[in-house]
Amino acid sequence: WETCWFKVELNIPPAWAGREVHFVWESDGEGMVWRDAQPVQGLTKEGEKTSYILTSSLKETDPHSLTLYVELACNGLFGAGKGSMIAPPDPDRRFTLSKAELVVFNRGVYELLVDLEILLDMAQLLGEENQRSFQALYTANQMVNVCDVMDPSTFPAARDLAAAIFSQRNGESQHTIHAVGHCHIDSAWLWPYEETIRKCARSWVTVVRLMECNPELTFACSQLRLISLLWQAQQFEWVRSWYPGLYVQIQDFVAKGRFIPVGGTWVEMDGNLPSGESMVRQFLQGQRFFQEQFGRICSEFWLPDTFGYSAQLPQLMRGCGIRRFLTQKLSWNLVNTFPHHTFFWEGIDGSRVLTHFPPGDSYEMHGRVEEMLKTVKNNKDKGRVNHSALLFGFGDGGGGPTQKMLDRMKRMSDTDGLPRVQISTPDRLFSVLEKESSQLCTWVGELFLELHNGTYTTQAQIKKGNRECERILHDVEVLSTLAVARGGTFQYPASQLQRLWRLLLLNQFHDVLPGSCIQLVVEDALQYYAEIRRAGAWLQEEAVQSLCRELLQPKAGSTKSTLVLNTLPWERTEVISRTGPAGTETLALVTVPSMGYALVREPLLPPQPVAVRKQEDGSIAMENGVIAVCLDVMGHLTSLRLVDSERESVPDGCYANRFALFDDVPLYWDAWDVMDYHLETRKPVTMLLKPLEITLAGGLRGSASFSLQIGESSTLTQEIILDATCPYLRFLTQVEWKEAHKFLKVEFPVQVRSTNATYEIQFGHLQRPTHWNTSWDWARFEVWAHKWLDLSEHGFGVALLNDCKYGASAHGNVLSLSL
Repeated sequence: WETCWFKVELNIPPAWAGREVHFVWESDGEGMVWRDAQPVQGLTKEGEKTSYILTSSLKETDPHSLTLYVELACNGLFGAGKGSMIAPPDPDRRFTLSKAELVVFNRGVYELLVDLEILLDMAQLLGEENQRSFQALYTANQMVNVCDVMDPSTFPAARDLAAAIFSQRNGESQHTIHAVGHCHIDSAWLWPYEETIRKCARSWVTVVRLMECNPELTFACSQLRLISLLWQAQQFEWVRSWYPGLYVQIQDFVAKGRFIPVGGTWVEMDGNLPSGESMVRQFLQGQRFFQEQFGRICSEFWLPDTFGYSAQLPQLMRGCGIRRFLTQKLSWNLVNTFPHHTFFWEGIDGSRVLTHFPPGDSYEMHGRVEEMLKTVKNNKDKGRVNHSALLFGFGDGGGGPTQKMLDRMKRMSDTDGLPRVQISTPDRLFSVLEKESSQLCTWVGELFLELHNGTYTTQAQIKKGNRECERILHDVEVLSTLAVARGGTFQYPASQLQRLWRLLLLNQFHDVLPGSCIQLVVEDALQYYAEIRRAGAWLQEEAVQSLCRELLQPKAGSTKSTLVLNTLPWERTEVISRTGPAGTETLALVTVPSMGYALVREPLLPPQPVAVRKQEDGSIAMENGVIAVCLDVMGHLTSLRLVDSERESVPDGCYANRFALFDDVPLYWDAWDVMDYHLETRKPVTMLLKPLEITLAGGLRGSASFSLQIGESSTLTQEIILDATCPYLRFLTQVEWKEAHKFLKVEFPVQVRSTNATYEIQFGHLQRPTHWNTSWDWARFEVWAHKWLDLSEHGFGVALLNDCKYGASAHGNVLSLSL
């Protein structure tokens, strides 16, 4: 991602008067042409952008000598991977400038080639049973006969033959394709966040150039907020000094309704893992940006490349003023073909949004005949709707539309035998679909992507950082709100919280939070989490000082006390650790009210202290009057009983808290995927490094710990903790992970029978089957959950909770958490 600058001095020969003159540049690295201190053209060989138009017809008054600058980046459209696109960047990779030329562009030859390309595709793809394929073939043959390549004066006659067939119109029943320019730019993926600023500039300046030459072009842009984030929240003046002229041009085309901001969220976030509150903030920050910058909120939620979509999203969309949703990612399903392209999607509360998947199953079409025919043929809702979207332009690494894409589609605007193709807008498309929606089907529940299940677990530090920072910001806001409500001089830290929220939201981008990004991006993300932790701790301390200042200033002669705060909305009685007079850690049982605090002077006495006993066989039993547990020397949970009912949770002959290692060798997407066949490679972890020993002997807390070797060179240490009055057992687990292509899980077989398990999602829960009756069931062999999953039958159940994990499964009676 280093940058080289080239100064290019051009002298156009006077003999080229009246000709179209291009500056041609071909290099392995992405580039940007600068003229008069302004960016004027992005250059990307992989994105078919290798020239800058100096003049469409050289006039005597045009400058014949000029100076350009080319900014050349040491990365391609898809980063700088070593040997393959998704390999880590190659630090020794060299980038080559292979061509820098001043050329005359023969527009007549170009137009003739596009005509012949469309006719050839029609001849090949419409099929022998379709007379239009033969009409296209014979027209192309006539053009070859008429055209003398050495005599440009014969070109118009050849082009007239093509125009005649392109002008033969469709009937009224023909399907209409709404083509919208598009340029999906991942905020970070195979390149760091900083490189994305330049990718946006290269892509969008190219779109602006195309709009100047093609008044019909519209462009849907879903990543404006990325630049806004980097401009407004971090390096506003710095980036504005780079691209101020470009930003003004974009605002002008936005005002004209041609450069169309879509999305509704701050970034194109992961659709599964962010908490409910995080998703609300994604919409809040995104919609606020649209309102402030463009005077309106967004009516379409645009999330084309995320790895599945939570069943809570329809309710969140409706609550944020959005009734329309566009994606295409479910076309990547590995097992089942999703049955619809246009439908109503219903969430867990009954909220519905009109949803459209472009039937071409892509967000980076090139305007070819084959894509138009696929869009019609592939459409699962023929007869219900007669309109669909086609998003054209290079994407993922940027690039966007090209002139050739537009020229192809101009020839297909209303040509018999092909669907109608009109340059359109998202609003125009959805407005038509809303009018046709009376016969549409409804899909209820999550849109589960049957692929990329490994992203629920990849990069454990990022997953932990996300969950911790969500909790920190929640606590800061609760305590700050209480401090404001109490009165006094405390000022709510709105601007500081917005900055921290935006850092967290940025890290929820759909290749960062899932962990499917390069190491540089992971390092950036971990730095942002560290900043949220640091600043969040300071803001929390400020709020507590204001809220409880008098309580924190002990009066003379008063008993030493501890201030304990509870930021959750229910009363809690728990064992806490506090620093004693000699600086030692002591335990105390406390009760703290909902969203409140308590001063603890004399800790509560538990109704029954925790009893810890070591048996002759080395196993350890613990009991607190609520639950009783038994652990073997390997740390396995051999018994978990409810004391009152004597109900046993662990089946006879089984043990829970069992660790298992699986091979993890997916077909291609290494950081993304775990395949179903990994389940056939299960190996129990049996190498004991340190047998189970008592670490706390009971009273307010009992605990025991042990250590295992995992695989070749990894270790796991776990402390199993039972507190007084507590209805659950805690497993404090530390893993030193050094394995490659392995997958570690912990399993809990339970004595519960149910055909469905329940998983926490954003602001609610979802049930998924515990059996594999159908292909839709077994495709969910690895699923996502937030803080808990539960298996219950009438009158009894067992739940597995976590503080930083997302991958899980429940098959038969076994609850499994992916570590």
